Amino acid sequence: MSFRVSSTNKDKDIPVYVSVPEICPLPETGLSAQQVQERAANGLLNEAIEPPSKTVGQIIAGNLLTYFNIVFFTLAACIIAVGSWLNLTFMPVVIANILIGIIQELRAKKTLDKLSILNTPKGVAVRDGLTKTLNVEELVRDDIVIFATGNQIYADAVVVSGECLVNEALMTGEADEIKKCVGDELMSGSFIVSGSVRARLTQVGKDSYVSRLTLESKKSGGKKQSEMMRSLTSLVKWIGIMLIPIGAALAVKEIVWLQQSVESGVVHTVGALVGMIPEGLYLLTSMALAAAVVRLAQRKTLVHDMNCIETLARVDTLCVDKTGTITENKMIVEDIVLLCEDRFIADDIRMIMSDYVYAMQDDNDTMAALRRYFSGERNQTAIETLPFSSKNKYGGVSFHEDETYVLGAPDVILGESYEEYRELIEKYSKKGCRVLLLALYDGKLSDMTLAGELMPLSLVLLANKIRKNAPETFRFFAEQGVCVKVISGDNPLTVSDVAKRAGIENAEKYIDARELDTDKKLSAAALEYTVFGRVTPDQKRKLVRAMKSGGKTVAMTGDGINDVLALKEADCGVAMASGSEVACQVSHIVLMNSNFASMPSVVM
Repeated sequence: MSFRVSSTNKDKDIPVYVSVPEICPLPETGLSAQQVQERAANGLLNEAIEPPSKTVGQIIAGNLLTYFNIVFFTLAACIIAVGSWLNLTFMPVVIANILIGIIQELRAKKTLDKLSILNTPKGVAVRDGLTKTLNVEELVRDDIVIFATGNQIYADAVVVSGECLVNEALMTGEADEIKKCVGDELMSGSFIVSGSVRARLTQVGKDSYVSRLTLESKKSGGKKQSEMMRSLTSLVKWIGIMLIPIGAALAVKEIVWLQQSVESGVVHTVGALVGMIPEGLYLLTSMALAAAVVRLAQRKTLVHDMNCIETLARVDTLCVDKTGTITENKMIVEDIVLLCEDRFIADDIRMIMSDYVYAMQDDNDTMAALRRYFSGERNQTAIETLPFSSKNKYGGVSFHEDETYVLGAPDVILGESYEEYRELIEKYSKKGCRVLLLALYDGKLSDMTLAGELMPLSLVLLANKIRKNAPETFRFFAEQGVCVKVISGDNPLTVSDVAKRAGIENAEKYIDARELDTDKKLSAAALEYTVFGRVTPDQKRKLVRAMKSGGKTVAMTGDGINDVLALKEADCGVAMASGSEVACQVSHIVLMNSNFASMPSVVM
């Protein structure tokens, strides 16, 4: 049982919360109006945490209150104090430099504010036995909500009825669809791929997984400067320190020794000091970076932080994910492997599968891939169908009483006969394929189990297709001396095989991040291996940090919430616009076309 408790403070205007125990209302009735009101009054609303973006005021202050500007504002104040306004001619350079930075960041903010981490602004809740459509921020902990195909989960929850398939790629990096049954947890930010469930909200608002990562990203460091800008800032700081005694000496010389008026002495002193500061170099740098921003905008690339442009030129290590970067998000059928060649040829299998997919009503990534591949003419009409079930892990179609086919997980369909085909199936699984088995079934689909005889006909191999331009893109980085690291939540063997096919050098050097149970092991592995599988969000950040500690300049690409901490840690974070808003907000660059093949044009 969990509680939310807040103590009373009579001296300050702080809300007074009382402990509210968790309850498990019936899926059919949900919370009562009184229970909802009690939770709302005690801060258990699903109020979203704002992503880590700057406000307009913070942007203006960040560009205005720099050491460089403070030095010039101080000199300008001296000129204004003696009333010599005409001698402020050095200020337009300073103002231009400020405006370039402010305008660029405001443009980036305007674009980024259009992106949303949660694409479902409303949710369906069950209250007092009635279903109601509400804004997600009106929902409270313990609410019974309904999630259906296509919905994004807006708060952590636990399934109380129904079954569904969930894609947690944005959260964990794993592209596989995960079955969720009664009692299983649903992670905020993930998507329902198929099925429908009723779930009880367990963590809402700032306590949800998405919000915790968002808050963590806000804590992770501030704005980073490029090497060139750091050098310029350091130069100005040293000059600023030296200007104090030099300025005092010049003022004494002008006013005391040369008997000049105070106004004349101040003007001459400030004029001499301004000439010692390379303000033109600052403006030239800002203009060059601004020109680069415009050029990148023409290539559908949004620059969030101008300083990263120079950093990109120094990058020697690029960290990427598998799904969406090396591979496309949608699955394809790679091949079919015949298992009964003496009776069925490849064309026979294609005809059977064409009829099968036409008869099935399932709507998920796997079925979409099958429909695209087996799109031949319809030859038979189904008399009975069994939709794919995450519980059974197979589906089936009957065309005649003696012609029934089942398609699904090989180990489930084959049962005890699986050992006969294990080696063949695992060979393809290790290559990164999802393997389905098509079998002729001598039994009824209405049976609870596959009790009849089975004749395995073929294996159907599915995979995420390697992006068309991926090999060319990675070849470009290899030629530029950039080391590519693949950091993924998927199986390391699968990721390694995909990386090899994409042409990434040293892709055979892979490791399971679950073995890296100490920071020492992780730091050593960061420089030794190329492919990292089963990586958690915090491990991604630690890997990036370890590479930086090893003297590398690291760029990180990502689109998921699981990438946020690493994107913030990297010297240059590159996000995909199609990903989560938090990832876009913390990154330095956003690829608006979400195409990794744009990277060479970004760094050139």
